[in-house]
Amino acid sequence: MKTQGEIEAAVCEGMTRFEQDYMGRGPKDVHSHLIGDLLIVRLQGVLTAAEQQLAKALADERGRDLLKQVRSHLIETARPVMEAMVVKATGVKVVSLHHDISTNTGEEIVIFTLATAPSFREAKKQLDS
Repeated sequence: MKTQGEIEAAVCEGMTRFEQDYMGRGPKDVHSHLIGDLLIVRLQGVLTAAEQQLAKALADERGRDLLKQVRSHLIETARPVMEAMVVKATGVKVVSLHHDISTNTGEEIVIFTLATAPSFREAKKQLDS
């Protein structure tokens, strides 16, 4: 049985691989947090140079809206891949997925609602020397 930290690390690795395979580049930073039956993944620095230009170039927030629409479509298309990765890491079925991205900061949030809170073993405490 994995620790909570091992589950979160496996999710971070899986999300990084997903971003590389589906979006063409990985995030600069990724963190995941398991809170009961919620798995929250925060990815930073995910926008490509082309996406950054698109968000800035079109007037009246059209670039931002188009970018968000394309990213949401890609996430929905690849949803089975992400859900399989989460099931592998947590051992629990995914009930729902929520996603948003900031075109200002390049930060992306993905929240998975799980069928139940995953079981995990307590991490061993490290003793100070």
